[in-house]
Formats: sequence, C-alpha cells, structure tokens
Amino acid sequence: MQTKWWHNKVVYQIYPKSFNDTTGDGIGDIKGIIEKLEYLCFLGIDIIWLSPVYESPMKDNGYDIANYQKIDPSFGTMADMEQLIYEAKKHDISIVMDLVINHTSDQHPWFIKAKKNKRNKYRDYYIWRDEATDIGSVFGGSAWEFDETTDQYYFHLFTKEQPDLNWQNKKMRHDMYDMINWWFDKGIRGFRLDVIDLIGKDIDNNITANGPRLHPLIKEMSNATFQKHDAFTVGETWGASVDEAALYSNPSQQELSMIFQFEHITLNWHPEFNKFKTTPLNRLALKNILYKWQTEIHPNAWNSLFFNNHDLGRVTSRWGNDGIYNEQCAKAFATVLHMMKGTPFVYQGEEIAMTNVKYQHIDDYNDIEIHNRYHEYVIERQVMGQKEFMQQVYLNGRDNARTPMQWDKSINGGFSIGSPWLRPNSNYLFINVDDNLKQKNSVFYHYQKLIQLRKSDNYGNTLTYGSFIPKTTEYDNLFLFERHYEEKRIIVAVNLGEQSVSFNWENSIDEILINTGQIDYFKTVTLNAYDALVFAY
Repeated sequence: MQTKWWHNKVVYQIYPKSFNDTTGDGIGDIKGIIEKLEYLCFLGIDIIWLSPVYESPMKDNGYDIANYQKIDPSFGTMADMEQLIYEAKKHDISIVMDLVINHTSDQHPWFIKAKKNKRNKYRDYYIWRDEATDIGSVFGGSAWEFDETTDQYYFHLFTKEQPDLNWQNKKMRHDMYDMINWWFDKGIRGFRLDVIDLIGKDIDNNITANGPRLHPLIKEMSNATFQKHDAFTVGETWGASVDEAALYSNPSQQELSMIFQFEHITLNWHPEFNKFKTTPLNRLALKNILYKWQTEIHPNAWNSLFFNNHDLGRVTSRWGNDGIYNEQCAKAFATVLHMMKGTPFVYQGEEIAMTNVKYQHIDDYNDIEIHNRYHEYVIERQVMGQKEFMQQVYLNGRDNARTPMQWDKSINGGFSIGSPWLRPNSNYLFINVDDNLKQKNSVFYHYQKLIQLRKSDNYGNTLTYGSFIPKTTEYDNLFLFERHYEEKRIIVAVNLGEQSVSFNWENSIDEILINTGQIDYFKTVTLNAYDALVFAY
C-alpha cells in the first residue's frame, strides 16, 4: 500500500458551538479552541475536524452555510481562524474543515439571486421544477418548497432553508472548487464532506443518494482541488457498501482519502422510523459488521473508525451501560476502535466518557430534527406516544452529542460563564476533564495510551498497516482479533457486555499493552464486564 501522511494520525472532532466559550455569550468560539490546543496536544491527537464555523443563520447549527469565505460572528473572525490554523500547526496539529456542498443556506447570495427571476445565471445553481414530486425531506415533510416569486418549486433534502445545489451546473462546480482552493491557501489540510453521496442525485428518476454521476463529480472535484494539496478528505456516505468504499478511497480512483460508512451505526434502527425506533444492540451483528469492514474492504482502500460524532448519541449511553459501567464501557469501546485498521476519530468529550442527557421536556431540545420528528410522529401521525418518542431521543437524539464540553466542576462545567445555548449535562460534577487528568487510570489516560500505541516505534506499523485476523469465539460480546505485521503480533480481547467471557491462551506473551481489568492472562483468560486486554506475543 502507498503510505500517506495521515495514515497513522488520530482525528479529534470539535463541535465549536459546544467546546469552549471565551466571551461569556454561551456559544463556543474559535478562541476557545485555541485556548485548549495544549490539552489536545497532551491527548495526542494530530488532526482537528472542525464542524462548520462559516457564516450561517444556524437553522441547522451551521450546516446551512450563507457564506463559505466568512466566519460566523458567533464564532469569531477570519483573523481568529487564521490564528487557529497557525497555532495548531505549531502543535503539529492539522485543521480539517467541515464542508457542506450538497446545499447552501437560503441566505446564501447565490440563492437570494436565484429567487429573483428565472433568467439570472444563479437560477440554475439550484434545482427547480414546475411540479413537486413525492420525494421526502430527511427532516420530515416534502423535499419541495414553493416559491411564489417565480411560481416554481425548489428542492431541499434537508430543511426548506437548505436548498440543494445543482451539481450538473459546471459554473457552480468551479465556483466551489475556487472556494476549496482558497481554504487550502489559508493553510488547512483537508475537508470532511457532509452528505457527499447526495451530489450526484437524479431527482427526476427518484435517485437522491449514489446517483449515476456521483463518482465522476467527486473525481473532477478532487483533481481540481484535493489532489493538488495532498489533502486529507473523508466523505459522509450513509449507504455505502464495502465495494463502494473502494470507489471512494482507493488511491487509483483519485477521489477521497476515506469515507464514513454507517452500517454499524444503523444496524438496530427501524426501516421507517430510523433512529427514533430502535431495538437493543445485537453485539454479534455489530462484531460481524466491524469485522467485515476490516477484512473485505479493498486492500488499497482505507477505513474510518468511529462510534461517535455530532449526529449520534454517545456510545456508552447508546450501546453500553452509562451508569455503573460508564468508564469501563468507554475504555472497552475505545480499545476495539483504536486497535482496528483505519483512521480513528474521537468526538469531543468521548475521551472523558461524556454521556447522553435526559431533558424533561421537548422544548429543552434545540435540534431541528428532534422537533420535526416529534411533530410528525407524535402530533401529526400519532404513530408513537410522547413517552416512547422521548425514550428514543434519550438514546439517539443529536443533542446528546452537542451538550457543552465538561471541563471542570465550575458553573456550566467550565464551558461558559454565561447562559449556554444548550443546557449542560448535570453530571459534569463528576464527569469532567479536570477530574480525568487527576486520576491516573481515567478514561482520558486510556485514550492517550491507545493513541500513543498507534504511533509507537514498536507497534505503530502493526496497528496502522497490519493485517486483521478475527479469532473464533463462542461469545457474541467477546471481540477477539489479531493484528499482524512482519514479525509483530498483537492480540486484542474486549468484552463488550456485562456477562463474563473466557478464552484459552497457552502461548508466550511478550508484553502487556492494555489491561483495564487487571486480568489474569495465564492459560484461561477471563474478562469481566467491559474488560479489555491487549498483548503482543
């Protein structure tokens, strides 16, 4: 495999609105990120993925961009952004921007001009039809909105304030490429591409994802931008298969570095109600999916590794036990993730085992998806009761990931001296960075150790490039696999459940790398609830 500069890197996602507020207005800002660079450097991460900080009316928390080349005043200024890039580089940390190019805000100058009449050049930057079809919005309701000024409907796969761009328009595409290269000139190292699998849509044939022009469009964009800058790029592709992943991430295709695939995330979702009607996690199914993406992906393609992001409930609450086993859960899931082949992504707060939140009232939630689905499922269609809906919000609502970062025991968890835009989780009194840094066996130091292992002289190549060999086990919740590179062999054994599990091991052991449960590893190895053991032999 051709080696890349980012192959052994670990990415840390920051949701700026909830990370660190330096002004007291209750909204995190860019200066707040600069203030915490020493912390991130101490954790050991190499790349910051920054959720959108562009100018935006915030109908979808910044994923509705009004100007790609301006910073929203709530986050700071372009000078602040330039300072972040500069200061991060001094810490050997690269900045990756979140890029939303399937749609813009309806406040973007292109759309404002497009709505004026049918004849201006920006009209065709968006998708217009005389009649609406039955395609639905991701957030509920129709994907079409009527515009009285021009007597036509425009298309929006998300909110009506997020009109979809027309990627068949060559001029629009090249305006996008100019903007992307402008950011590279600022010093960033890459992009996370939001819902990139939607840009090749063919709505007249009811195709929204994975349309026939998708890969030619990505390749054209990559050749005009990413390839010129040796960029790190990851595409959000909800429906990608193992074979499709190779189209995106095989270097010979010249498209993206890797993708986010969500087969493991959605395995217990309902076919109609998705995250708002789930079943308990089937750990065997999870294991099979993760192993499949390790063993069946094209040898020249590349995996992303993640359990958390800004759109997902936190993994210890969603799939584990965030009560008495919260710390053990966090360490166990992290060990499985970081010991696999690919690029690990850490979402802010994951490294201290932050949990989901349970607000009492629907009005306490900010997320537009939660409110739209509540109106649709509970009020309008009455297909589920309020209590049932709220239980799913407690597990899977997007605001679970967006509660303010918990730095210490002070007011609002040290996030802000003002009133936060979203109420902090009250458990910041005992789950916070300050306490983690004081406890030598904390979740933070476990993450730090996992990251150090991936970069170590002894085991870095094994974890980055080594083969992945699943081991047979009778237990659904025992994740047992080997990493093998040249003469180095590592065994990873993690119990992702509360029932004790065992396996036999009679070979010699050269070095214990991880042992969260003080596990006896002579002949019969027994792992109690959420124990993790990693050793070289």
